[in-house]
Amino acid sequence: MSEGVSIEQYLYDGITGILKREARAFFSNHRESVFIARYAKAAKKASEKRAAAEKEGTSVPAFLIASITSVCNLHCAGCYARAMDACNDSAPSQQMTAEEWGKVFQESKDLGISFILLAGGEPLIRKDVLREAAKYPQILFPVFTNGTLLHGECMDLLDSSRNLVPVISLEGGREATEARRGKGTYQYLEKDMAEMKSRGILFGASVTVTTKNMAEVLSDEFVDDLSAKGCSVVIYVEYVPAESGTEDLAPGDADRAVMNERLTVLRRRMDKMVFLSFPGDEVATSGCLAAGRGFFHINSHGGAEPCPFSPISDTNVRDVGVAGALKSGLFQALRESGLQEESHSGGCALFGKEERIRELINKES
Repeated sequence: MSEGVSIEQYLYDGITGILKREARAFFSNHRESVFIARYAKAAKKASEKRAAAEKEGTSVPAFLIASITSVCNLHCAGCYARAMDACNDSAPSQQMTAEEWGKVFQESKDLGISFILLAGGEPLIRKDVLREAAKYPQILFPVFTNGTLLHGECMDLLDSSRNLVPVISLEGGREATEARRGKGTYQYLEKDMAEMKSRGILFGASVTVTTKNMAEVLSDEFVDDLSAKGCSVVIYVEYVPAESGTEDLAPGDADRAVMNERLTVLRRRMDKMVFLSFPGDEVATSGCLAAGRGFFHINSHGGAEPCPFSPISDTNVRDVGVAGALKSGLFQALRESGLQEESHSGGCALFGKEERIRELINKES
């Protein structure tokens, strides 16, 4: 990010840049083009709302991450959510209802939040929440899914509600994906991608990057294959070593340098695709964007957390709403502490700093 450009402007430029690229990619797809044009106008209005709030002393991020369920139908190797007990096989009774999530979406729209990433668990389990999200075309909802439930009613909902953008999880090709996610999972993804391409549905892929698969997932061959399957957005997420003994899988500084070089090449070579990286692209925003600097996380029970990799909360949106969560004492203390600007080895800048973060809560109380 160049000097003088705010984080909010960087995020807004990123969103509109994606939409401009997608408009070129989908110029022959009338339904997708109409949605993209309408959303671009809504995103501009949302940006103006955030700018007005900033002048009044309230910082509103462009993004939210919402884990709408803690339930997942897979047991992926090295899953950070299960390692931190944020993912289960059955739903706890205290999870947010679809109506409560609808209130979050409505308030987010009113505040000027235009981009809400839906995660889990496996978000496609919560069709009721997806139907609520579909009511808000002013907000883009990337849905991060393992893809095994992406058929039938779910596929029809995505087709009719273009603000829901599926982002399927891959680890590379068949061998790498099934090694982590289970035998047979890749065939679901291939079938899903073929159907989404035939329906003209905008979709992306989320790729967990490790020291073992980096060469494969950053290769021309891998990206060309995704492009041929109809994928338009690729999000590279560095592996977070949630399980002891897997630290060597997390990319280091040298690996990140290689990754950044490859992304520069890919962005020039594949101008109809969008490539994002986390946390690599945070270099442009002078550090981690969590705790309300650029986004925050709402867990399946409504707890407002700095990010999914830092599941610590001092407030709940059920009690204070989204606006109240933005005023969280923990978030403010984190932004002032300097923890988000510190160097880190993979995933999130706050991951592994739980004790220091809890100390901030204790100071606030």
